[in-house]
Amino acid sequence: MTSALRTPDERFATLPGCPWAPRHADDLPGFEGLRVAWLDEGPRDAAVTALCLHGQPTWSYLYRHMLPVFTAAGLRVVAPDFLGFGRSDKPVDDGWYTFDRHRAMLLAFVERLDLRSVLLVVQDWGGLLGLTLPMAMPERFTRLLVMNTGLGTGAVTEGFRQWRAYAASQPDLAVGKLMKRACPQLSEAEAAAYDAPFPDVTYKAGVRAFPKLVPDGDDAPGAAVSREALAFWRERWTGESFMAIGMQDPVLGPAAMRSLHGAIRGCPPPLEVAEAGHFVQEWGAPIARAALAHFKLG
Repeated sequence: MTSALRTPDERFATLPGCPWAPRHADDLPGFEGLRVAWLDEGPRDAAVTALCLHGQPTWSYLYRHMLPVFTAAGLRVVAPDFLGFGRSDKPVDDGWYTFDRHRAMLLAFVERLDLRSVLLVVQDWGGLLGLTLPMAMPERFTRLLVMNTGLGTGAVTEGFRQWRAYAASQPDLAVGKLMKRACPQLSEAEAAAYDAPFPDVTYKAGVRAFPKLVPDGDDAPGAAVSREALAFWRERWTGESFMAIGMQDPVLGPAAMRSLHGAIRGCPPPLEVAEAGHFVQEWGAPIARAALAHFKLG
């Protein structure tokens, strides 16, 4: 059985701007006994479900500005916390975390909730993993909102190598401080909400592991499936797409996103958010409104 920690609920008692109660399941096929948490707001019979996937080192709290915009337009919003993050359980062995395991968890999660007519909303690792899902279940996905991310096809930038080296030097990464530097508009209480999942270093195996999991060679785990996904988006994607770029992102900013833009069939010109950095969702309300207008939803 996987050894895992569960962040005490009282750590989440005060989350500015995030009043929604989580749902839980500990019976995902292949992950039995590990509790996965997610937000699930809006009507269950909504015509469109926004599946919002966070990255590293964040959690579903990152979507608090976008969620109410989507639900006000009549969408259902489902925002899971990856295992190792947020309110989900946190396996303590760094080696437990793999690209394929987290992709399998997301596939099992989509099937468990039987999500359909999905607007896939991704950023950072939410995209590295999430962009590989529609090719496995294309009948479930109809729209894409993509922000500052990429596909792990095996090539990485020098900016990412620098980030990975920095992350490796910080085994007890101060997540709240990182978020405050990246998003200066955050209040101290909001920055603290990003620390909430991690009472101490023993809870941060996922935070430590994820930078090392980005495929950095043709044969790296996850690279082949990411190349398959790239071909899917170029050649077989028939849904609608919308892209937003945080222009201040030094790692997955304009150059990386314009490259990805060219790989998404039928993607219109991106929305450039001049003041936004990597964690674009912190500027997310106007992005959500622009995407809804593009999709003619609400």
